[in-house]
Amino acid sequence: MRPESEGGQWGEGVSVAAVTTLSILTEVGEARMFRDRIDAGKRLGARLGALRGHDVVVVGLPRGGVPVAAEVARALEAPLDVIVVRKLGVPWQPELAMGAVGEDGVLVVDENTVRQVGVTDEELATAEARERGEVERRGRLFRGERPRTNLRGRTVVVVDDGIATGSTARAACRVARAHGAARVVLAVPVAPHGWTATLRGAADELVALETPRRFLAVGQWYDDFSQTSDDEVSEILSQESATRPRREANGLELEVRVGAAALPGHLALPPGARGLVVFSHGSGSSRHSPRNRYVADVLVRAGFGTLLFDLLRADEEPDRSRVFDIPLLAARLADATRWLRALPETAHLTIGYFGASTGAAAALSAATEPDLDIGAVVSRGGRPDLAADWLSAVRAPTLLIVGGADPVVHRLNQEALTHLQAPSRLAVVPGATHLFTEPGALEQVARLASDWFLHHLTRHGASAR
Repeated sequence: MRPESEGGQWGEGVSVAAVTTLSILTEVGEARMFRDRIDAGKRLGARLGALRGHDVVVVGLPRGGVPVAAEVARALEAPLDVIVVRKLGVPWQPELAMGAVGEDGVLVVDENTVRQVGVTDEELATAEARERGEVERRGRLFRGERPRTNLRGRTVVVVDDGIATGSTARAACRVARAHGAARVVLAVPVAPHGWTATLRGAADELVALETPRRFLAVGQWYDDFSQTSDDEVSEILSQESATRPRREANGLELEVRVGAAALPGHLALPPGARGLVVFSHGSGSSRHSPRNRYVADVLVRAGFGTLLFDLLRADEEPDRSRVFDIPLLAARLADATRWLRALPETAHLTIGYFGASTGAAAALSAATEPDLDIGAVVSRGGRPDLAADWLSAVRAPTLLIVGGADPVVHRLNQEALTHLQAPSRLAVVPGATHLFTEPGALEQVARLASDWFLHHLTRHGASAR
C-alpha cells in the first residue's frame, strides 16, 4: 500500500514551508527491503530526484550513512560531504542529549533540557571540550586535505542509513542549520512507523522510503548491513572529490593543485562571475582559515570567484622563516595568478587579492608584477611594513582594513598609506583586535571587502575590455 504523503506530493514539497513526509507504509514482517546500502542509496536518490538542478549539498552521517549519501549525491549531481557531530549527553544520564557539537566551533544547546535537568555551565563546558576534540579528529580523518563544503544559503540533504531513536539525525540537522543551511531535508531509506512525530521540526522535510510497523533495528531491513569502516568513508569522499568536479547550480567548485608547486587549493566560481579574488593567508594559517573562508563565502554570494590555496608545501611549513619570506610567498601568489590566467574557466576574469597578516604583504608585493594586471587589493590586519620596498610600485586600488583595538598594526597601516601611490583607503573596524573575532567584526570586514571589489575590480575589468 502506498498512500499519499503527508503535506502533498514531493515535487510540491520542495517549494513549501510545511514539513513534507514521503513514506511507503508496509506490512512486511521480517522481510528485507534493501540488498545493501548502495541499493538503498540508489532508491533514495531516485525518490529525491525533484531536487536535481537545485543548489543542493548531500551530507552523510558517518559511518553507515555515507555509502547511502554517495548514491544520493550521484543521483542529484550534487557535492557530497560528511556532517560530523557528537551528541552532548547529560553527565549523569549520557543517553539524554542536551546538545551537540559540530565542526568549525558549532555548538547547539537544548536550553530546555539543560534547564530542566539542572546542568551547570561548567558541566556543559566540560562535555563540549571532551566531544569537540573527537569531532575535529574525525573531520580530519574523513576529509584529509579537503575543506568542508560550504552549506551557507543552500539546501542540505542529511542522509543516514536509517532512523532508530533519531537523536544523531536531529543533532546533524541542527548543525547544518548552524552552518547556514537555508533548507534542511532529512532523508533515510527506513524509519519506524510514526517517526515524523518524533522528529517533526528537526528538518524542513522528512523523507523515508519505508516506515514498517514492526521495527526493532535499522539492520533488520537490509540483507547486507556489514559495518562501514573509517577507511571506507574516507575513500568514498576522496573518490567523489577526485572523479567529478562539482558543477552545481551556483557554478563550479572543485579541489585543485595550483601552479608549478602543485599547492592544494579550493576554487569556487559562481555563474557569470564578475571577477576572481585570490586569498593570501597569514603566518601559521592555510587555505582552511575559517576567517578567510567566511569572507570567501560572502564574495561568492556577491558574484566573485575565489581561490584559497596553501602558500607553502607541507614539508616547508615547519620552517618558521618560510612564513615570513615575503619574496617566496609573493612568488607563489604570482605563480597562482598566472596559473589562473591559463585556465579556460578563469582566463577571462579580472583578478584581485585578499591578504591577511603576512599574506597581505605578499599580496602587495605580487601586485607590483606588471604582467599580472591585478585589479584591486584588500588587506585584513595586514603587515604592509613587510612589503615596504614595494608599496610605491603598487598600482592596484588598495583597501587596508585594521582593528580599532590593534594599535601596532593600525600604526603600521597608517604609515603604509603614505607610501601607496594607487587609490587607497584605511578602514578601521571599531573595537576589533588583530583576528577580528569580536561579534560582528568579521562581517564588517567581509562587507568592506565586497564593496571594494565591487567598485574597483569590476571597473578594472570593464576598462580592460
